[in-house]
Amino acid sequence: MTGPATGSRPLTLLLVHGPNLNLLGERKPEVYGTTTLLDIEADVAAAAGARGAAVLSFQSNHEGAIIDFLHEHRRLANGVVINAGALTHTSVALRDAIEAVNLPVVEVHISNTHAREGFRHVSLIAPVCLGQVTGLGRPGYTAAVNLLLDHLAAPGAS
Repeated sequence: MTGPATGSRPLTLLLVHGPNLNLLGERKPEVYGTTTLLDIEADVAAAAGARGAAVLSFQSNHEGAIIDFLHEHRRLANGVVINAGALTHTSVALRDAIEAVNLPVVEVHISNTHAREGFRHVSLIAPVCLGQVTGLGRPGYTAAVNLLLDHLAAPGAS
């Protein structure tokens, strides 16, 4: 795994959003609230920036594009915060990509996936992630960033 920043290069986190997250603020506000993707990206950039880290954000509705993004940025990044959306519950390919990039990854979900439909209770990516933050809404992203940065700052972290 990529370690903490060296020299003048700041830590870089990837913020990855899966299918339908481009519609945050419009789609099912009773479940996901009125926060937009831009709001979340600003929150994450502020939380990471306050701790000296940079963020590179990416959203796609296509599984292969997300996998390509992770592969292409694996040497630039120190860690990943990902809301894979519905791919969380269905994508073995995404699970394998997360494992293959060999970076610490925190899975995040706005809603409590365990309190929703049964098919949302299982995360295929959780076993290859550092941790999971679910059901905290917008603040869950800041919690995920802090969890990831705390992990990266720990002695011997990778």
